[in-house]
Amino acid sequence: MWEFPRTRYADCNGSEASEETEIAVNIGGVKHILYGDVLNRYPETRLAELVNRATDSTQDVLCALCDDYDDSKREFYFDRDPEAFKCILELYYYGEIHMKRGICPMCFMKEMDYWGIDAEYLDECCISSLNEVQTELEEIAEKVKNILDDLEDDATLTRAQRCQAFLWKLMEKPESSLAARVIAVVSFAFILLSSVVMCMSTIPELQVEDAEGNLVEHPTLESIETACIIWFTAEYILRFLSSSNQVRFVFSFMNIIDFLAIMPFYVVLILTHLGTAVMELANVQQAVQALRIMRIARIFKLARHSSGLQTLTFALKSSLKELGLLLMYMSVGIFLFSALGYTLEQSHPETMFTSIPQSFWWAIITMTTVGYGDIYPKTTLGKCNAAVSFLCGVIAIALPIHPIINNFVIVYSKQRVLETAAKHEIELMALRAREKAQECPEAERTASGGSSSVWDSAAVSASQSDTYIPLLGDTTNVSKDQPTHKCKNN
Repeated sequence: MWEFPRTRYADCNGSEASEETEIAVNIGGVKHILYGDVLNRYPETRLAELVNRATDSTQDVLCALCDDYDDSKREFYFDRDPEAFKCILELYYYGEIHMKRGICPMCFMKEMDYWGIDAEYLDECCISSLNEVQTELEEIAEKVKNILDDLEDDATLTRAQRCQAFLWKLMEKPESSLAARVIAVVSFAFILLSSVVMCMSTIPELQVEDAEGNLVEHPTLESIETACIIWFTAEYILRFLSSSNQVRFVFSFMNIIDFLAIMPFYVVLILTHLGTAVMELANVQQAVQALRIMRIARIFKLARHSSGLQTLTFALKSSLKELGLLLMYMSVGIFLFSALGYTLEQSHPETMFTSIPQSFWWAIITMTTVGYGDIYPKTTLGKCNAAVSFLCGVIAIALPIHPIINNFVIVYSKQRVLETAAKHEIELMALRAREKAQECPEAERTASGGSSSVWDSAAVSASQSDTYIPLLGDTTNVSKDQPTHKCKNN
């Protein structure tokens, strides 16, 4: 038998009868002796109600508060987690609750709800852990909803809306069908091809001379570039037309990247064919060159098809504080050592440090240990300053690196876990829906008009797996006064 040491307090909420009342509860095979004066400190909880009704209530009333009741031993049985119950008891003795290591936060919240204890009694450290788990569950629930939306077909949609949804899945969700996967692979190939063509077009041996003797892009490479742009344009237009919120689509970061990858081609065409009439040819050529450089933006389109690049982006977002510290350390060091280098090198007649802003370049390449050698100190004190600067640079760079790498590992692992959990949840929901359809074939035929589907929305929402996510839908709330298991005596 396991029990807390009994400690009496002067301030008790129970009556004199309840102060002397003691009850025996058996939690998952672990017996506890509890006292009325302790339990009545929180009269709204299940245990307080149990101790107050233990003396003057019938067996049926007592069975409504527990899973089973032995009248001969006057012992109450609960099919609950004994380790979690030890944490629950801390509220009555110490006024707050701590979750022990190894207990699932969401399962512990269900235990607290069963015993009628509010989450406000949790300690702050436990609340932060609970919030992290709730955030993960929300993300899993969002992934599960997206998968279910892809699998389910809403009969209330019009034909145009169905075509729009089909086109959106085809262009945005490669996992939804084989055709969508083929389009994603083709789009990825076009991105790589256009990037290779952009690089090859700068090779002098592959360029040709125009009528004025200027080197221009080879016609074959230009034709390939045109084909890639046509694909990118068609893809962008189809995704825009299939979007449910076109304003949000236009201002999305990745869609802005897609637009910047397409726009220079058409602007170059306009400047080439119409620009010569309103401006000088040299200005047109400079504008064309500047816009051609913008074609490098299409390399960022790879992030749409690469989960690794997306994970890297999320990791950098979560590491903004560490990156800010790195920039701050480097900025302070650059300003300090460039000022010292300028001051110490003034005595040398052939000094390369003509000003402090000009010395910033030397400080940057020194602290980052690049060291091009185009600027270097010539005095002894200046060389000592350079030695200290690159040692400090190594330390300044190394300090925030570990947190940044750790954030990347956390984000990557979290993404893998969320994807696995979402797929696992979908499989379990489908299995439970199939089992329910087999158990109730007649009701299923009546509801579906003679045809049944594993992905029927009602069946899926009613099925609960061992990793059930409460955020996925509304479930029947169990009252604190009603047990989740029926009493054996009933």
